[in-house]
Amino acid sequence: MFSHIMVGADNIEEAKTFYDAILGALGYQPGTIDEKGRCFYFTKYGIFAITKPIDNEAATPANGGTIGFSAKSPEQCEAFHEAGLANGGSTCESPPGVRESGLGKLYVAYLRDPTGNKICVLHQMKL
Repeated sequence: MFSHIMVGADNIEEAKTFYDAILGALGYQPGTIDEKGRCFYFTKYGIFAITKPIDNEAATPANGGTIGFSAKSPEQCEAFHEAGLANGGSTCESPPGVRESGLGKLYVAYLRDPTGNKICVLHQMKL
């Protein structure tokens, strides 16, 4: 459904360090910086990218927005969360753990990236 997701950041290198760490915990390669200074993470499912805002204003997080990444296990969720905290992120919402939902049991962990964007990692547990 989605071709890509792009978030804004004022400091691309700081954001790249953070996302290299958390996405590395999920098995993805480090991001690539293009000639315009944007950072891209390419997968067979889509692209995640980081850019400075094109209007030259400060980057701000989306109010009410969350970007979710898939994990293969609760252990990957924990590694993602720990990597984020160790690389400039901050915890938000409840601590990592199991949540009940209409989709069954989910293992989730939430973070804010260095710019303040809210991100989540989710593993859908067996029903």
